[in-house]
Amino acid sequence: MKKNLQTAFSQRQHMLSDDFEIYYYNDSHSYHVESHTHSHYEYYFFLEGNVLVHINGKEYLLNCGDVILIPPGIAHYATLSDSEAPYRRFVFWVSQDYFDKLALLSPDYLYLIRHVLKTGTYIFHYDLLAFKALQAKILQIIEEIHSERFGKKAKTALCVSDLILHLNRTVYETEHPKTPHEEQALYRNLLQYIETHLDENLSLDLLAKEFFVSKYHIAHVFKDNLGVSIHQFITKKRLLLCRDAISGSTSIGDTCLMCGFRDYSSFFRAFKKEFGMSPKEYREIFIREDYFPKKI
Repeated sequence: MKKNLQTAFSQRQHMLSDDFEIYYYNDSHSYHVESHTHSHYEYYFFLEGNVLVHINGKEYLLNCGDVILIPPGIAHYATLSDSEAPYRRFVFWVSQDYFDKLALLSPDYLYLIRHVLKTGTYIFHYDLLAFKALQAKILQIIEEIHSERFGKKAKTALCVSDLILHLNRTVYETEHPKTPHEEQALYRNLLQYIETHLDENLSLDLLAKEFFVSKYHIAHVFKDNLGVSIHQFITKKRLLLCRDAISGSTSIGDTCLMCGFRDYSSFFRAFKKEFGMSPKEYREIFIREDYFPKKI
């Protein structure tokens, strides 16, 4: 993580901005912070450390990938179990007024807040893939804030809205899982789409837009049904298509591009790993006249 994006820790517990503030902390000090409340919302993204967080009288041991939302008026504080270990986290503060503005755009921005207030659940865990994507969104905001680029204020606001909506969508989809019938229908449609678009871009982002579901949901659907990642499945399908094509007259380079591989080197490595020989070696073996005996 870039050091120039880090913030020196401050025990200040009130906002200076009218809208939002976001910080990346990386230290190993045991700062003594008393139990306190805020007049704003606090998102806390835990990256690393041996940390206990105390929320509303309950104690929780944190794990990497934990995301916490603390509404206004909820008492909380954190303690370090090991002050020698690095303690890394993002802290994101959002004012009530800013959420009021977002709510005018869509009530979807308030789903997570209402869920937390209704259930008393403050901590949500993200798996490694989902948490890395979340970190990317957070870093984009911090980098934009530190930049001097044209449209900085507008771009930062867009990124903040995207992050908040993303958090709401993730929890909503966890709380409202699709039925087995819907899951199977999605899985079958994905298989059909991949089969007929192998020569095109098949990134998770594109598939998510095509099927109106999150890319993390698509990844889980494939893993649950096939036991492999969607990337592994697409690569294998493309390699099988390439294997059949290079047995004909099409050049290996053209075949590689026609089957959806964007560069020859990645295709070469994948082919050799899958079939135990290079594409050229495979073609030479299977086009030898003695391998295909002439009909009498």
